[in-house]
Order: sequence, then structure tokens, then C-alpha cells
Amino acid sequence: MCSSDVLPDDFTLSTLSKVSSELGALFSGKSIHGKSIRTGFVSDTVVANSIMSMYCKCGNFDESRKVFDEMTIRNSGSWNVLIAGYAVSGNCNFREETWEFVKQMQMDEVRPDAYTISSLLPLCDGDMGKWDYGRSSTVILMKCRNVFSWTAMINGYVENGDSDEALSLFRDMQELNNEVSLCNALIDMYSKCGSLDSARRVFEDDSLCKDAISWSSMISGYGLHGKGQEAILLYDKMLQAGIRPDMITTVGILSACGRSGLVNEGLNIYSSVINDYGIEPTLEICACIVDMLGRAGQLDRALDFIKAIPVEPGPSVWGALVSCSIIHGDLEMQELAYRFLIQLEPKNPSNYVSISNLYASSRRWDAVAEVRRMMKDKRLRKVPGCSWISINNKTHCFYVADKAHPSSTSIYNMLDDLLLTMNDAICSPHLETST
Repeated sequence: MCSSDVLPDDFTLSTLSKVSSELGALFSGKSIHGKSIRTGFVSDTVVANSIMSMYCKCGNFDESRKVFDEMTIRNSGSWNVLIAGYAVSGNCNFREETWEFVKQMQMDEVRPDAYTISSLLPLCDGDMGKWDYGRSSTVILMKCRNVFSWTAMINGYVENGDSDEALSLFRDMQELNNEVSLCNALIDMYSKCGSLDSARRVFEDDSLCKDAISWSSMISGYGLHGKGQEAILLYDKMLQAGIRPDMITTVGILSACGRSGLVNEGLNIYSSVINDYGIEPTLEICACIVDMLGRAGQLDRALDFIKAIPVEPGPSVWGALVSCSIIHGDLEMQELAYRFLIQLEPKNPSNYVSISNLYASSRRWDAVAEVRRMMKDKRLRKVPGCSWISINNKTHCFYVADKAHPSSTSIYNMLDDLLLTMNDAICSPHLETST
């Protein structure tokens, strides 16, 4: 890259710093630091944070502190890198200095988050002078409790001989987990039932200790209601709270971007979760990208994406392309996607019927006959649409144009009455009654 006279950008430098830290390659890390200074990217907060982290993991804490002191703009991540690095160093001389960092952090009006607390709690272990801080309300009542902070607190009580308090805290953790699960279910239920305000009220309740599922449910709720910008803002808040995205979160935020036409934002998030958080591009995630590009009318770009993905495209991916091709009336792309679906699902009659209808709409009768012959050879037939309802523990099934039910006459009469009422109310002026 350098021999080609191509200058690295902030993403390249932060990535190389991370690689150097993982390998413990201090010399390479110093080279990256020097390159960052020469290109001016050392002033970028993300780059500076990654360089600090590299020095900490390589045991060069003086250089890490020097980078920190020279930063013009610091965020919570900057403080967390330094605090975590000193906390896990194993050097007893760094303990007091770490607590001084915490005080300075608060003096700079940067609030400790879940990551900060999780880094500090091991320092309280066996240190009665700091154990009081560890058990204070600042930690016990923190809003972003996770399994790591709970475990550290319980372990701290055990190490200090307070087994009764450890058991009590463990029971509190179990009760709280039940409460969180209920709130998560409420967020999901309200969102799917159309009451986004109710879902938001549950999510924003200060008494709720949110976990990754809480954030994912609310993000998906915004997506269902076409509020992509709100979903992105909430996703950013989740990252700031120290919650890492998982596959479910990724699908939720990408779907939200797709429904709102936020293609560039969605692609940036996709790149971030793959490169920054190490999430593998699953079929579900890839289908979201195809749907997002397709909804925006970028069908050729969606096809190029399918060809480039590292996993074998499945029915969900090609199905997303089919749906978007139908929306935009691209018959050629529909046919291509249907043919791949038939290869992947040779026993699914719906694919054959759909491509047959496509050919019929284009008056390609020879192709229609060929598809029907294929269905006959494979002994496939389209399963008619079915709905059902349970009354008094008995299930009643209804198929398309089905009059086999003993009460079919009364049922159709009731449907006619409903349709007439709807017509009278001008709900749908083109709706015709059945006969």
C-alpha cells in the first residue's frame, strides 16, 4: 500500500493498531503511531484510542498515557481504554493511579459506563479500602448492569468473606433477569401491535436495566414503523452504552434502514459490524442488504452484492431479490431470481407457480407449458391457501373457494354483509361483493 503511494486513512490506521495489539507487536505498533502522526490522523479520537489500547496491551503504559495527555478531544472510550489497561496490568503500583483516572474522568463530566465499572470492580477484590467503593450505590444502582459486573460484585463479596451478601446479590440478579425478560417481551409486543409509544415508555423506564435484547427489540420496533433515523440514533446510543451488536441487533437495524430508504447509512453499519465487531455475514444479514438495495431500486447493485457475499446465497437472499424485482417491475431480474430459487428448492411448488405467472404476464406461453411440464414430472401441485380459527377448542379450517364447511352458507352470507357495509362506508370503492 505504501509502495503504491496510497496514504492510509483513519480506518486503516485504527485497524492496524488493533492487529498490532492482538499480536503484541510493539515495534509495528510504534510504526503505526508514527504514521498516524505524519498523516495527522493521530488527532482522530478513534485512531488515538486504538493506539492507546495497543500500547497498554503491549505493556508500554508510559506511551499510552502520553498519547492520552496529548489528545485534544477525549470521549468515554478514551478514558475506558486507559482505565482498563491499567486495571488489568497486574501492577499493584497502578491501583491508586487508576482510581485517580476515575476521579479525573468525573471531573471532566464524563460519566462512567458499564465498561468502566466492569474494569474497576476487579481492583476492589481483596482490597477493603476500595471495596467500600465497589459496593456503593454508584455500582449497585448502575443502570447498565450486565453479567460481568454482577459476577465481579458477587466474587468480591466472596473474597471478602461475606458469603451471605454474595448469595443475596445472586438472588437479586435472578429476580432482575426475570423482570428484564418481561419488559423485553412487552417492548416486542407493543411494537408489533402498533403501539410504538407504549413500547418506548417501557424501554425508557429508568427502573429497567436494559440488556442487548432490550435494545434490539426497540430498534426493531422503530424499523417496523418506518422510523429508520430513530432506529439509527438508538443504535448509536446502544454502542455508547457499551453494548456490542449481535446478529439479531444487526438484522433489526439493517431492516430499519431498508424500510426507510437509508441505503448509505445501512451499508456503513454493515461494514462496521463486520470489520469492527467481527460479526459473520449470515444469510439473514445478507438478505437485509439485498432487500435494502432492492427497495431503493438498486437491483443491479443488489445482484452484485449477492455474487460477492462469502456465504452461499439461500432462499431468503434470492427471495428478497424477487420481492424487490416485483416492486420495481424488473421482469428479467425476477426470472433470474426465480430460477435460483427453483435450484435451491426443487420441491417448492410456489416457485414454479410464480415463475409460470411471470411468463404468462409476458405472453411466453411456451415457457409456461415448460414449467407446468416440470411440475407434472416432479408431481408437484400448489397447496391452496388456508386459514383457520379455534372456537371452543375446535379448529375450523378454510381453503380458497372452499364450501365444504357445514356452515359455509352462513359464513359466505356474513362475508357479503361485511363487504356491503364496507362499501357503504366507502372504505374501498373498488371492492366487489362475492356471490
